[in-house]
Amino acid sequence: MTQTQASPPDILRIAVAQLNPTVGDIAGNLAKAREARADAARHGADVVLFTELFIAGYPPEDLVLKPAFLASCLKAVDALAADTGDGGPAVIIGYPRAEAGKRFNSVAVLDGGKQIAWRDKVDLPNYGEFDEKRVFDVGDMPGPVAVRGVRLGIPVCEDIWGELGVCETLSESGAEILLVPNGSPYYRGKVEVRQQVVLKQVIESGLPLIYANQVGGQDELVFDGASFALNADKSLAFQMSQFEDTVSVSTWKRQKDGGWVCAKGPMSAIPEREEADYRACMLGLRDYVNKNGFRNVVLGLSGGIDSAICAALVVDALGEERLRAVMLPYRYTTETSLLDAQACATALGCRYDTVAIEEPVQGFLSALGEMFEGTEDGVTEENLQSRARGVILMAISNKFGSMVVTTGNKSEMSVGYATLYGDMNGGFNPIKDLYKTQVYALSRWRNAHVPPGALGPSGEVIPVNIIDKAPSAELRPDQTDQDSLPPYPVLDDILECLVENEMGVEDIVARGHDVAIVHRIEHLLYLAEYKRRQSAPGVKITRKNFGRDRRYPITNRFRDR
Repeated sequence: MTQTQASPPDILRIAVAQLNPTVGDIAGNLAKAREARADAARHGADVVLFTELFIAGYPPEDLVLKPAFLASCLKAVDALAADTGDGGPAVIIGYPRAEAGKRFNSVAVLDGGKQIAWRDKVDLPNYGEFDEKRVFDVGDMPGPVAVRGVRLGIPVCEDIWGELGVCETLSESGAEILLVPNGSPYYRGKVEVRQQVVLKQVIESGLPLIYANQVGGQDELVFDGASFALNADKSLAFQMSQFEDTVSVSTWKRQKDGGWVCAKGPMSAIPEREEADYRACMLGLRDYVNKNGFRNVVLGLSGGIDSAICAALVVDALGEERLRAVMLPYRYTTETSLLDAQACATALGCRYDTVAIEEPVQGFLSALGEMFEGTEDGVTEENLQSRARGVILMAISNKFGSMVVTTGNKSEMSVGYATLYGDMNGGFNPIKDLYKTQVYALSRWRNAHVPPGALGPSGEVIPVNIIDKAPSAELRPDQTDQDSLPPYPVLDDILECLVENEMGVEDIVARGHDVAIVHRIEHLLYLAEYKRRQSAPGVKITRKNFGRDRRYPITNRFRDR
C-alpha cells in the first residue's frame, strides 16, 4: 500500500512567550522556557515562539566570547529539545551558537525530541546600544523551516529593521508566516516605530508577521514586550501587553488562497506616554535591584522633586518595606523641605530617618582650614555638603547591604549640576534619562494614577508643594536652580536639540533661543562629559541616553561657533 503524504494543516496555534530572562542565568532561563511551554501546551499551542537569545539572556555582550558560556547555552537547548519528544508544542528559541570558530546570534527550532533546524541572524546592528558585530558573525540568508506542516520564516530582530531584504527573500523561497524573535529595548514612542517597521515588511513580503519581544530590565536597557502581529492585509492581528510577562496563544487559519489570517488573539491596550515612561523606570529599577541581589535600597530624601519621584518609583517597584529614606539636613535646609520630605515618606509609608550633616561638614572645613585660609567660600564649600551626604549614604549602604539610589535627572547630568562623590553616589538612577520637565510631568501623572503592578499606595504620593515650589539644591541661602540656569522648559528644549537631535547652534537659535545661552549650554554639556563617565547606570527612556547611545570624548575642544 502506498503511503500518502499528510495534507498541510488549516489551523496553526502559535504561542508567543513574552518573558523576562536574566543574562547569564541559563538554568533559570531554561526553567522559564519549560514553564512557558507547559502553559502553551495547556492552551493547545502547536508552536511556542520565544525571544532573541532567550537562553543566554539579552544582550549577553562579551559573555559570548567565553566557550564555557556557549557550551552551557547549547546544553540547555539540547535539554529543551529533548522535552519536545513528549508530543507537545514545537519550540522556536534564541541562543548563541558556535560553529567552526565562529559565533552566531541564532534561533533553534525544536520538535520531536531534537533540534530540527537553526537560523542565524544576518543583519548585525552596530549603532546606539547595539554592538553585535564585535561578538557575532554574520549568518547566511535564511530559508523557511517546515514546522508542523507550515513553512515558517524566522528572521531575527534586526533582520526586519535593515535593508538586506531578509523577509522578501523568505517570501520568495516559500515562507507562509514570518515569526520574528526580538530583543528591542524601550524608548519613548518605540511601539509606533516597531509597527511601521513591521508594516513595511508585511507590504514588501505579502506575509503576516508575528513580532515577539522580551520584557525586563538589563542594566540600562528596559525591554517592554508589547509583542504583536499584523495580517498580510496590514490589519492588526493581535496585541500583547506592555511591560508584563505573559504567554499568549493566537489561532491562525489558512484561507482558500493558501494565505494565513489570525482568527483569534489577545488585544491589549498600550499605555500612553507618561504611563509608559513611568512603568519603564519602575521595571528597570526593580530588575536591577532584584537581579543583582540587593535586599533593599536607601536614598537621600531632600524634599525636592527628584528624590521624591525616585522614592515613589522605589516603593512602586519594590514595596515600602524595602526603602529607607534619609533626610540629611544642613543649615541651609529650609523648614519647608523638612516638612515636604516627611510628608512624602509618610504618604509612601516607607522608613524615614534623619541624619544631620552639620558636624561632618564642619569637620571637613576644620581639617581643610589651614589649606583654605585666605580663600573665598564658594562651590568647594557647597560641594562639601553634597559629599558629606554621599559619604553617609554609602556608609548606610555598607552597613545594611542597601543599594544607594541616586537621583539626578538628565537636565542636571547634561550641564554638570551634580557633584562627583556626592549626590552622584549610588548604584542605580531610575530618572537618569528624564529631563527635569519630564520629571514634573511624571510626578503629576503618578499622583493621579497607580500603574499596573505597582506596590505603592494610591493618591498623592508626591506632595503638591514639592511639585509647585522652585527647585533648589539648598547649598546656600535662598538658592534656586534658575539663579544660574535658564528656566527648565528652555534648558530642556536646548538640551534635547543638542543631545537627541545633534542640532547645530544656528538651528537651535532659529527655534527662538538666545545664542549666548545656547553656546553656554553647549559648553557645559561638553564640559560635564567626565562626570557622566563616572555616573551610575540608569534607565534608558529617550532615543539617546548618556551611555552607549552617545559616545563623546572627554577631552574635546570642539565648540559650534
